[in-house]
Amino acid sequence: MSLQCGIVGLPNVGKSTIFNALTAAGAQMANYPFCTIDPNVGVVAVPDPRLQELSGIIKPQKIVPTSVEFLDIAGLVKGASQGEGLGNQFLGHIRQVDAVAHVVRCFENDDVIHVHGRVNPLEDIQVIETELMLADLAGLEKRIVTLSKRARVGDKEAKAQEAVFIKVIEGLNNGVPIRRQGLSAEEKPFVRDLVTAKPFLYVCNVSEQDISDLQAGKPHALVDTVRQYAASEGAEAIPICGAIEAEISELDGEDKAQFLEGLGVSEAGLDRLIHAAYRLLGLITYFTAGPKEVRAWTIHQGDTAYDAAGVIHTDFQKGFIRAEVIGYSDYINCRGEVGAKEQGRMRLEGKEYRVVDGDVMHFRFNV
Repeated sequence: MSLQCGIVGLPNVGKSTIFNALTAAGAQMANYPFCTIDPNVGVVAVPDPRLQELSGIIKPQKIVPTSVEFLDIAGLVKGASQGEGLGNQFLGHIRQVDAVAHVVRCFENDDVIHVHGRVNPLEDIQVIETELMLADLAGLEKRIVTLSKRARVGDKEAKAQEAVFIKVIEGLNNGVPIRRQGLSAEEKPFVRDLVTAKPFLYVCNVSEQDISDLQAGKPHALVDTVRQYAASEGAEAIPICGAIEAEISELDGEDKAQFLEGLGVSEAGLDRLIHAAYRLLGLITYFTAGPKEVRAWTIHQGDTAYDAAGVIHTDFQKGFIRAEVIGYSDYINCRGEVGAKEQGRMRLEGKEYRVVDGDVMHFRFNV
């Protein structure tokens, strides 16, 4: 599976700069609203140093990281849900993603026009949030007409779904996004495709100086307000300097490491964003390792060996016999599969085994 994350925000908050740095996909950038006309899509390798550690032992022909797909959605404005700006056509693109990264401007710069003429991240968040809630309301009001007809003739599933829709509509009318409405595990599937039901994380786009100050532990009024807002819904706020990330994206290897060291950080901001998205969605990584390739695979925390096998191929799942499992630290400490077997660190696990982040797995199957 590949995580799909939509990037939203007001015009001129730095969305496309950050997207470019993430994907090197060449999204158009300009100092005016609506410069992104189609949703730009880029696939980004998930940074995971464990791949290099495993490859150092195995010396495979190739290394295959897992990936995240980012969609850069055009800048939304007040009234987007009624078609203002480039409104509705882009709201549709957000519905297909697993998570949403909301980029918020947290820097002052007179040379970069703010669509509202002032920098106020909480106000910006509310503008976008309102438009997304209005879009969800419009969609729900259309759906509930058909649903109510089915409920009236005794359709039990339609009745259950109608009750959830009524509850959610009331919450939206009161200005509460669906993800903040405290829906139960049974209720959530009915509204999973709606935008404000999706998990959000917040990206604070700050200046170069701000990044240095934040790394030094200094307070930042704008970032701190976004962090408090994010924390209120159990989310994260990641400070990133789009300009610095653009520079980092052009470096690799030792040059990148030296650049980060000069900034006093161990990890690029965009790497932190990807890892935050994984935490947000409860995703973990397991590995397959052999002379041909070392590959990372993404699954959900709590998934079983049977689920993990299906991520590789349905045949692995249909014919599942056993999974050979070596914990990541055991694999490294034993210097590979042979050493792990010799030291009794390889286990044979069945379908119900809950995969642990970092497990190195080999599936026995019979088609």
